[in-house]
Amino acid sequence: MKSKFYSYVISVLLVLSTATALAQNEESLMTYDLATVAMDAAEAYAREQGWNVTILITDQNNNPVMLRRIDGAGGRTFNFATAKALVVNETGLTSGEYGRRVEAGDMEEIEGGVTFAGGVPVYRAGQRIGAISTSGVRAAQDEEVSIAGAEVIGSISN
Repeated sequence: MKSKFYSYVISVLLVLSTATALAQNEESLMTYDLATVAMDAAEAYAREQGWNVTILITDQNNNPVMLRRIDGAGGRTFNFATAKALVVNETGLTSGEYGRRVEAGDMEEIEGGVTFAGGVPVYRAGQRIGAISTSGVRAAQDEEVSIAGAEVIGSISN
């Protein structure tokens, strides 16, 4: 009897892990061409402001599509941009909104995430296609850069 039970449990775990793997291998909705247009706009905005930042664009599965680190951006900016993209892709919220909800106790904290602004979701035709996150200046300024990139190819809300 135990052997049948263990076989059943193992079968269920295999099915779940296969389903998870398939979901993670979902086709990227953030194309290279879209990322290039968004990145160029975000970088142009940052340069106009004189901000040395790192900008990361991911697809909806949190896979990196494009990264730029402007000369003078701090060494840790990549880590912060990555952590902001993680919470955006896990929640569908801006990283700042996620932080407000965590602080209010309305949401559990995501391991490896950060709770400050700078990451935004990117929606196109009503579907979330990825995230743009920026790090290197004040959180609100990081978010401005990310929004500049997102709005040229879509919007930051559904």
